[in-house]
Amino acid sequence: MTDHAIVSPARRQLGTPTDLGEDATRDIAGGLKALLADVFALYLKTKNFHWHMSGPNFRDYHLLLDEQADQIFAMTDMIAERARKIGGTTIRSISDIASKQRLLDNNADYVDPQDMLAELHGDNKQLVAELRRVHELCDEYSDVATASLIEVWIDETERRAWFLYESCRTPKLI
Repeated sequence: MTDHAIVSPARRQLGTPTDLGEDATRDIAGGLKALLADVFALYLKTKNFHWHMSGPNFRDYHLLLDEQADQIFAMTDMIAERARKIGGTTIRSISDIASKQRLLDNNADYVDPQDMLAELHGDNKQLVAELRRVHELCDEYSDVATASLIEVWIDETERRAWFLYESCRTPKLI
């Protein structure tokens, strides 16, 4: 569609030529925007728990969460730039993130270390599910470039979930 009366000003100014088509751009960029909000929410929660970790396993958990936060933050630019490469826009502010995120915040004054790890495990599992949904969109529109990035992010997120699960698992007594 080239009629400037119908195309939004942002689309006219920020649209990037792509062969994916308008529906694909709208749907995939929208999915990436929601993913980006979730990733920022997960990053901040991971850093929150990293900063507020306590207890006998402090050092190990503190380092684990710092490493995971770095990995999560590294995803943000790639997600946003991919949305822009295909002609979409991305998030613009903390309030924009808050309006789009599906992962829940945790503003508690104190969270037990095992509860921190369990909550982050669940959040990473939820992020994997959201990544798979966007991957399905990519498959529908034959966007192999975005799909291949998402496959890497799924693997990384599953690894984080695995580490969190194993870190908070209690051994069964025989």
